[in-house]
Amino acid sequence: MKGENPFETRPCEYDAWFDLNENVYRSELLAIEELLPEKKGTWVEIGVGSGRFASKLGIDIGIEPADGIASLARERGVEVKKGVAEDLPLADGSAHAAFMITSLCFIEDMGRALAEVERVLVPGGAAIIAFIPRDSRLGEIYAETGPQDPFLRHARLRSREEVLRGIETAGLRIDRCVGTLTGDPAGANERVEPPTEGCDEGSFIVVRAVKPSS
Repeated sequence: MKGENPFETRPCEYDAWFDLNENVYRSELLAIEELLPEKKGTWVEIGVGSGRFASKLGIDIGIEPADGIASLARERGVEVKKGVAEDLPLADGSAHAAFMITSLCFIEDMGRALAEVERVLVPGGAAIIAFIPRDSRLGEIYAETGPQDPFLRHARLRSREEVLRGIETAGLRIDRCVGTLTGDPAGANERVEPPTEGCDEGSFIVVRAVKPSS
């Protein structure tokens, strides 16, 4: 990340978003919970940030390059390892589930990162990828306002097609997909929205993909 890294210098400002947008956060949690693996094992979140999702979802380990925001995740009880998505500090086949929750847009090399996810998963393990598509209503707003935002100016949103193709190219089989935040983004925080089946609707998409057993 070139220039100031706000995840190092302004982590509390980023974390405060979840309190200001509680119903959006709860809608996103519901969508992710819909696709959680049935069996608990070693779960890791790549780009764990402040630990808002990991601490609620029971994710054991977080990977995070920024020490500033990682300190908040540790305060929430998450074990954080320093590292980047393109070179995970994890052994082959060491995770039963790997999560990327709104971190994909901050990853430079998506293909390499998804290949790393495939590497660290056990056969039959699940990748849970949650993202804001560039071709969504919220994605379009972020594309316009991002350059003025200290966090979003570093983001690179990707389309649904790009992400789905990247997941499959990494050797993962897409199992199920849900979306939420389907209405006008201006009213998204007015209520908690249950997830909708499929990848075509919503500004927050969650994909579950599985590493083949053979």
